[in-house]
Amino acid sequence: MDIASVIGLIGGVLLIIVSIAIAPGASFQAFIDYPSLVMVIGGAIASVLVAMPLKNVLKLFGVAKKVFLNKQEDVSKLIEQIVSLAETARRDGLLALENRLQEISDPFIILGVQMAVDGTRPEVMEDILRTEMDAVAARHQSGKMILDQLGKYAPAFGMIGTLVGLIIMLGNMSDPSAIGPGMAVALLTTLYGAVVANLIAIPMADKLGLLSRQEQIKMEIVVRGIMAIQAGENPRVIEQKLRTFVPPQQRKQADNAKAA
Repeated sequence: MDIASVIGLIGGVLLIIVSIAIAPGASFQAFIDYPSLVMVIGGAIASVLVAMPLKNVLKLFGVAKKVFLNKQEDVSKLIEQIVSLAETARRDGLLALENRLQEISDPFIILGVQMAVDGTRPEVMEDILRTEMDAVAARHQSGKMILDQLGKYAPAFGMIGTLVGLIIMLGNMSDPSAIGPGMAVALLTTLYGAVVANLIAIPMADKLGLLSRQEQIKMEIVVRGIMAIQAGENPRVIEQKLRTFVPPQQRKQADNAKAA
């Protein structure tokens, strides 16, 4: 589970609640208006349905789940695995890698190793692997786009709800006592739209973008590693090449762990 996402979402909600609680003269009841919620959330979802295919929008909850349930793979361990494969290939030949396929859980690594074992030409193998990378990036972008659209349309429907509320309020100008409460309700839709966009939709879309970039880096490591293995490069050279993807601090920690 991604603890940062959970803490961020819960923390943001709690900060809003605490701010309301300590504000002089404020009451929670004044910040609850169901028609405004329907306007913002329902309107934003309706706009997303207009903008994107239904099959994509139905994946919203699955996409959102990835923000909280994602596995942070250790890049150093990935590099160690590739170097280990390189050592086997250098010692026993490329065909020996076929006996190690059952040890590998990553289907992308399996694809690369299998093509290397089968003697696929380097340019063909690289083209296939990079096409797979592009396909994964496109799928990630499609999921992120749903939340991007929600973040874009929610504030707009907040403003629409405010305008609707103001029109209703101005239609009841004959009752001065209703102007203040009417204005408060009208402004709530703007508040809801801002909260949905800036606490939920946009941050979640940004987290998905970060996860996608991390996934692309890992796949790039695999591509370069498998290509180097097929070219018969020295495992130590392969390790040094791939470690350039690891931040210096993490390299130092990995070296210290090996030394211990």
